[in-house]
Amino acid sequence: MRVLGMISGTSHDGIDIAVVDFSVDGNVLRARIAHSTSVPYAADLRQRLIDAMPPAPVGFDVVCELDTRIGQAFAAAASRAVEEAGAVDVVCTHGQTAFHWVEHSHWVEGGRALGTLQIGQPAWIAEATGATVVSDVRSDDIAAGGHGAPLVPLLDVRMLAPLVEEGAVAAALNLGGIANLTVCRSAADPVAWDIGPANALIDAVVTEAPGAATYDRDGELAATGAVDQALLAELLDSPYFGRPAPKSTGKELFNLDYVREALERTGVAPSLPDLVATLTELSAVTVSQAVSRAGVEVLVASGGGVRNPVLMRRLGELLPGVRVTSSDALGVPSDHKEAIAFALIGWASVHGLPGNVPSCTGADGPRVLGRISATGTPPPAIDTWPGTLVFER
Repeated sequence: MRVLGMISGTSHDGIDIAVVDFSVDGNVLRARIAHSTSVPYAADLRQRLIDAMPPAPVGFDVVCELDTRIGQAFAAAASRAVEEAGAVDVVCTHGQTAFHWVEHSHWVEGGRALGTLQIGQPAWIAEATGATVVSDVRSDDIAAGGHGAPLVPLLDVRMLAPLVEEGAVAAALNLGGIANLTVCRSAADPVAWDIGPANALIDAVVTEAPGAATYDRDGELAATGAVDQALLAELLDSPYFGRPAPKSTGKELFNLDYVREALERTGVAPSLPDLVATLTELSAVTVSQAVSRAGVEVLVASGGGVRNPVLMRRLGELLPGVRVTSSDALGVPSDHKEAIAFALIGWASVHGLPGNVPSCTGADGPRVLGRISATGTPPPAIDTWPGTLVFER
């Protein structure tokens, strides 16, 4: 079965795509990545999306417009992928998270997710590709008492299995807009959670600054700036960082206002390079603290932050006893790991298999994820997950 996985993450700069061929061979699920790419949002659509993000107030008219336009953007990207890689049986679309609702009054106790909204109307994708479409993949986990995030542990625990079998405490780190971590000490009961900002705050201040840049390319700004220690201490003061897993977060908390309020409280006015250097250090410190507390021995990184040499160098310096590598070394392209994970979720959903990992999200149990828009005869259900996932080149 060929599945196209699609996601636009918390950096909301475009759509990551992976086409994966899955086949079951006894107790082994074999996966071959046939195609992977990223398609940037049109500049006007990205700006419209940024303008509608929390804490901006918006009406249902804006939600409807963005749901349609993002759905059309996903449909166009899927069509192009099909042209380049061939027809697919299933598309699993994460869409674009517009809001992730966590009950603030319970955050001290770890928080409780009450709802989540991913936009990007899947009907446009089904119409464009003629494939079965799986969408709205987070809500089932939330309804079962979970956070609906992270969902990448479905892939992470299988990707890390060879390292765990060798006796290592292994973890998968995703450095997207938000950093999340999956820790595996054994094959049973992995844990995962959203750490905090990876690129989200850096992207926010760079995008707001004069010029056309939307992120710190190759860490160039951070490399020329100096960390403001007073501002860093204020940014680190959020109660979120000390709360226990499972927990989830997003731009509802870590947005431009988070930075502005910290600047106001400290009374400092750093240059853009100094501000970016400080926010990069914030990401490095919070990630390294989470990794250290979890006793991780091998850290497998992925996401856009892997391409930031300043961030990666600081992680290495702050984690001297940890072997840091990228998911590429395990056969999973670091730029497109999340899209591959959603392809795996789509494969699971159409076969009636659970796609969440309850010990990672906090859900009451395993759940089959998503709404399925079927265009043909669904494949037969599979009773249990294959024991091993093998990526073939």
